[in-house]
Amino acid sequence: MYPVKRSSARLELRELTIEDVDAVLSIYGSPEATEHLSFEPRTREQVGHIVARSIASATAEPRSEYALALVERGTNGLIGFGRLAMDLHQQRAATFGFALRPDAWGVGYGVETVRLLLALGFEELGLHRIWGARSPLNEASEKTMRAAGMIEEGTIRGHIEKAGRWRDSVVHSILEDEWRRLG
Repeated sequence: MYPVKRSSARLELRELTIEDVDAVLSIYGSPEATEHLSFEPRTREQVGHIVARSIASATAEPRSEYALALVERGTNGLIGFGRLAMDLHQQRAATFGFALRPDAWGVGYGVETVRLLLALGFEELGLHRIWGARSPLNEASEKTMRAAGMIEEGTIRGHIEKAGRWRDSVVHSILEDEWRRLG
C-alpha cells in the first residue's frame, strides 16, 4: 500500500520525504527523546540514511515496513515518527514503534499516534496482531499503549543493549478482534 495517508482529529500519518531529515533528527538526535528507545541519539548522517531507506522501502513489493512521518494537521509540522514492520515470525502480525519530539509530549499525541498505527494495521493491512516493546522505565509509553487498548503481555529479559548495558523490554499487544471492540 503506497502512499499511506491516515489522519485523526489533530494528526496525520504520511510517507516520509527527504525534506524530513532535519525534523526526524530533532527526535532521533535528541538525548531526551531517545532516552527510552533502543538506540543512542543519531547523527544527521545516520538520520539521512534512515529516511532514505524508509523512502526506498515504501515502494517495495511486497511492502514489509511502514516508516511514516507524524504531522500536526493544519501546520504540517513533523512532530513524530511511527513505524509498522511485518513480523516474519508470525502470521498477519507486525511490530510497531513511535517517537515524538519532547515538546509534543503530554498532550495526548502519543495515544493518537498509536491509534493511527493500529488503524493502519488492522483496517488497511488486515493484520491479526500488533505488538510493541518499551523500556520498563518508560511509564508514559505504558500509559499510552494501555490507553490505546493494548494489553501488557510480559517482559523480554536482556532484550536491548544500550550504552554497554543490557535492558529488559516490556511487550504490549492488541488483537484484531480487541481493536474492533474498541470501535
